[in-house]
Amino acid sequence: MKAVFSFIWKWIKRGVIAFFALSIFSVLVYRFVPVYITPLMLLRSASQLIHGEHVRIKKTWEPLDKISPNLELAVFCSEDQDFFSHHGFNFEAIKSAWKHDERSKRLRGASTISQQTAKNVFLTANRSWLRKGFEAYFTVLIEFIWGKRRIMEVYLNVVELGKGIYGAEAASEFYFSKHAKELTPAEAASLAAILPDPLKWSPVNSGPYVTERRQWILDQMANYGQIPVK
Repeated sequence: MKAVFSFIWKWIKRGVIAFFALSIFSVLVYRFVPVYITPLMLLRSASQLIHGEHVRIKKTWEPLDKISPNLELAVFCSEDQDFFSHHGFNFEAIKSAWKHDERSKRLRGASTISQQTAKNVFLTANRSWLRKGFEAYFTVLIEFIWGKRRIMEVYLNVVELGKGIYGAEAASEFYFSKHAKELTPAEAASLAAILPDPLKWSPVNSGPYVTERRQWILDQMANYGQIPVK
């Protein structure tokens, strides 16, 4: 029996070492190489196949300087206005969301852009404490290895913005028939407004909630004027 436990423990240690080595290597690679596919894209495609639907993945990688600053500002204003001042986690927002969730059945998110990027690139969208733990781990890695500019660049290229639509360029072409670098403030705010639920909402022909959210984002954009820190 002792030999069996020793054997199992040996392989557990090897597995842990392999995980850390592979995860760090992946983050290092994505520091320089575009992210063309993510676990979420694969899961969405598998779901489409299972339900007999046409598999669609619209995605085109563009460097940050070919994405409109309007979209970068809109996402900053709508998702994480402390993005350039925190180190991956906004503990005040987490505390506030925790108190809110205790009183309300409607959960409030507190994830930073860094956390969302870590989840989008390396993990799936399921809700569990285990996934949140891995999300925190990858968030620390990308904050340390990538830096803010690369995190924003990756986020804008992989974020889900509709059924089978990922990233700024694909969304701009699909919804507005233009390149991401040509987005106006209103169009950028419209895309940012649907981020909480991109499979349910659309940036065009929007309902009252998305319209109101878009206007709030536009007001915030006017207040900031530009990204506070590059």
